Amino acid sequence: MRNVMLNSLYIEIIRAVRNTRLSKPPQREWTYLLSRYFSTQATTDTEYNVPVEAIRNFSIVAHIDHGKSTLADRLLELTGAIKANSGKQVLDNLQVEKERGITVKAQTASLFYSYQGKRYLLNLIDTPGHVDFSAEVYRSLAPCQGCILLVDANDGVQAQTVANYYLARENNLVIIPVINKVDLKNANPEKVKEQLQMLLELDNIDIIKISAKLGTGVNKLLDAIIERIPPPTVARDKPFRALIFDSWYDRYKGTISLIYVKDGSLSVGKQISSTYMKKSYEVRDIFLLRPYTENVKTIFAGQVGAISCNMKSKEAHIGDTLHLRHQSVDSLQRFKPPKPMMFAGVYPIDQSQLPSLEAAIDKLALNDSAISTTLESSAALGRGWRIGFLGLLHMEVFIQRLEQEYGAQPIVTSPAVTYKAKIFGTKNITKYQSDTVIFNNPVHFPDPQIVTEFYEPMIIATIITPDTYMKEIISLCWEKRGVEKINKAIGSDRFMLQYVMPLSEVILDFHDSLKSISSGYASFDYEDYGYQVADIVKLNILLNGKLVEELCAIVHKTKAFLIGKRLCVKLVETIPRQLFEIAIQAAVGSKVIARETVKPYKKDVTAKLYGGDVTRRKKLLAQQAEGKKKMKMIGKISLPRDTFISILKR
Repeated sequence: MRNVMLNSLYIEIIRAVRNTRLSKPPQREWTYLLSRYFSTQATTDTEYNVPVEAIRNFSIVAHIDHGKSTLADRLLELTGAIKANSGKQVLDNLQVEKERGITVKAQTASLFYSYQGKRYLLNLIDTPGHVDFSAEVYRSLAPCQGCILLVDANDGVQAQTVANYYLARENNLVIIPVINKVDLKNANPEKVKEQLQMLLELDNIDIIKISAKLGTGVNKLLDAIIERIPPPTVARDKPFRALIFDSWYDRYKGTISLIYVKDGSLSVGKQISSTYMKKSYEVRDIFLLRPYTENVKTIFAGQVGAISCNMKSKEAHIGDTLHLRHQSVDSLQRFKPPKPMMFAGVYPIDQSQLPSLEAAIDKLALNDSAISTTLESSAALGRGWRIGFLGLLHMEVFIQRLEQEYGAQPIVTSPAVTYKAKIFGTKNITKYQSDTVIFNNPVHFPDPQIVTEFYEPMIIATIITPDTYMKEIISLCWEKRGVEKINKAIGSDRFMLQYVMPLSEVILDFHDSLKSISSGYASFDYEDYGYQVADIVKLNILLNGKLVEELCAIVHKTKAFLIGKRLCVKLVETIPRQLFEIAIQAAVGSKVIARETVKPYKKDVTAKLYGGDVTRRKKLLAQQAEGKKKMKMIGKISLPRDTFISILKR
């Protein structure tokens, strides 16, 4: 039997190698194939039928680059899931994660650990640390009863540390504070402990000091996980009920759903249904991630595992509840859908690539439920999508994954935020169905004459910085139209600032500017703060008096001249010269606020004349000027597609 399985695996690997000649298969496919060979084959249900009191579900949360993935590697090694020194950051298996050195996708691993003669099952979830992927952290905490709050012994408490702490507290999780990198030369764990005491609002807290790189103190942490984190509150004698908290696409198995079993148990071959989608499926495979896939026949309440049931990609709904067919149950926790903070247009380089790009976006959207997609069309770029992202890094990672995992080459326009407008007289304006218009594209900017008020999205920005850079950071926040809300000390030389700021001022370059002026020491996190009245305008771009809708932008009135001037200068550099002059104008309403000119090609029509033929020279020059004037009036400016791409591209 084992030889038959190995032969079928060999055939699949050969097929994957052949497919590589045409397009590179996604990283998860290779992980799946290799795991089938190197991991233990389906083991007995008795081994995995761990008592509920011996299960611990926990997550690792921290600010970016504080050592979450390194700690996850040590936990995998100490529990025997992987060999020691088998490779760095095993759970970061995406190419984009390895290149950027960050975690962008929460990963799960089921680990066995013996403590005081008893065998425990630890379900570990390694989460991202960047603010753009906070939705991953939010979902990952759903199946957990505790979390490890990891802090760098050198950097101390950072903005995302604070955000993750409050997120864990809202979920009523047991929090184990851990100080990492105590082996570093400049480490100051006592100073960081003081900061944590202020954050947790406790005078006496038991903090574990470790070095994830060297493995120092990690054994003590494993013991603390078992001692402090309670087992899950589940009922194995009730009908099956499970929560889908993640999903991804696999070429060989289709849609894979990561589930947390709340009640009962589930076996291969059972018929299940979903409460949200109202669809039924047959369970084909059940497996645990250890961290490689390991097939099991049954999964029990309290455990975290993955199932394959021939579910279509658009039917996998994060937050859906699964149950046995013909057995009605109450729905479990519904996740609040992540709210996109910025939008960008995504178009294929050539319209013939539209179907393949659509298939790639659909598959990747299954792996990243935080995005939202809407079809749109542009006269310059053709058909494409308006995609909502949680932030600039989220957008960059999504596009990079499209390119690396699916071979796509999309054109991405500059990001914009979503505005609102309150209009009057909707009964006489059939175009609008309500008195509030929502838009994120300049094409849909409503006529200012029918608008009573415009609104722009606001955020609360949390900045934690050493006191040395306070003056420069406050100036940056004022420049971005920020209003101070909180300014308080955290420890002896560290401050936490909170500013209410427009989202449009933050999404592009605020993070880079903050890191630059603080030499990388300041950290930044933000959360939604609703909408406020704003004086926004539509910045129109005209070429020889003709409006070019694709080049327009939505800006704040105080920034209109600066942005308009910059756009005009960039267009001068990119628009090809014509036989006639091209006037580039930036206008707000009927008022021109900036102008540049593309000079025409020049031809010396008097080159063949003799020096003394003054009358003939004047006549030819007058005819040339009249011809250029006429061409400017009736000449059609044909902008190459590359020009639009150069201007619109981020």
